[in-house]
Amino acid sequence: MAHDVSIVTEAELRGLVSLNGELIEVIESGFAALAKGKVTMPPILSMELEKANGEVDVKTAYIEGFDGFAIKVSPGFFDNPKLGLASLNGLMIFMSAKTGLVQAVFLDNGYLTDLRTAAAGAVAAKHLAPKEVRVAGVIGTGVQARLQMQAAHLVRPFERLLVFGRDMQKAARCAADLSETLGIDCEMTTDAADLVAQSQLVVTTTPAREPVIKAEWLHKGLHITAMGADQAGKNEIDANALAKADHYVADNGSQCMVSGELEAALAAGVWPEGKMPTELGDVVIGKAEGRRSEADITICDLTGTGAQDTAIATYVAQIMDGVGTKIST
Repeated sequence: MAHDVSIVTEAELRGLVSLNGELIEVIESGFAALAKGKVTMPPILSMELEKANGEVDVKTAYIEGFDGFAIKVSPGFFDNPKLGLASLNGLMIFMSAKTGLVQAVFLDNGYLTDLRTAAAGAVAAKHLAPKEVRVAGVIGTGVQARLQMQAAHLVRPFERLLVFGRDMQKAARCAADLSETLGIDCEMTTDAADLVAQSQLVVTTTPAREPVIKAEWLHKGLHITAMGADQAGKNEIDANALAKADHYVADNGSQCMVSGELEAALAAGVWPEGKMPTELGDVVIGKAEGRRSEADITICDLTGTGAQDTAIATYVAQIMDGVGTKIST
């Protein structure tokens, strides 16, 4: 028996969903479901294509009570800009949790992943950053740097933003873009240590394999969200920083042990072998503490979960109402 599948393009998705408080709540609910044990989520399928300077991740999860689930394919081919192509692309397949039939294909080129990752950063800031953030900093100058700071500003409306990147021209453009978007003072800096020193909230958004933040830079009243380490070998935060912090929180403990900042800390011997970290979902539902005092140093490690993908795909499926092209299969 034939059934209809909706094909939705990136342009259509951009007109349908954006980064706002409602989306942050959707992603927060995904973390809550994880903490309550209502999610079936296999390990990330990850493949590196070294000769092509590329990688592909496949993530999925079923959330109990949801009508559907997403399978997300996320390629990153980092020489693409030389060909006039974007480094990141991909798609989400939304399937029925009752029949397994494909309901929709979201040809988002990574747009939904970008949104849900930024929203996850906002969830981390909401529960772990100081209540008052005057100055924020971002290390990284790409799409995610911009989105992370837009999301963070929704939950912690800072007055000033510092931007650091290896390429000063890109950092200056990022600062100018964010100044216009947020309507606040944003400036580029050439000193990452000074950025951290001045900030109460810092987000790292790089593909670094060597730390971009050193442990000795940490100071009281600082929160760091590290979201760049999403594959084995990536590392943005000095391993000793995890030991120095008052509270380290992972989006998913087992994932962070093999592809997050925790991987480097375990390898360096500064995190006890076998000790599971606090997870963000446990903080969301009140099962674990978040920030204990305004003076705490907190770090949140975001590797990205299939639960976030299913949460945003389900949200889109609920609001699309005729958007997209239907094909009969």
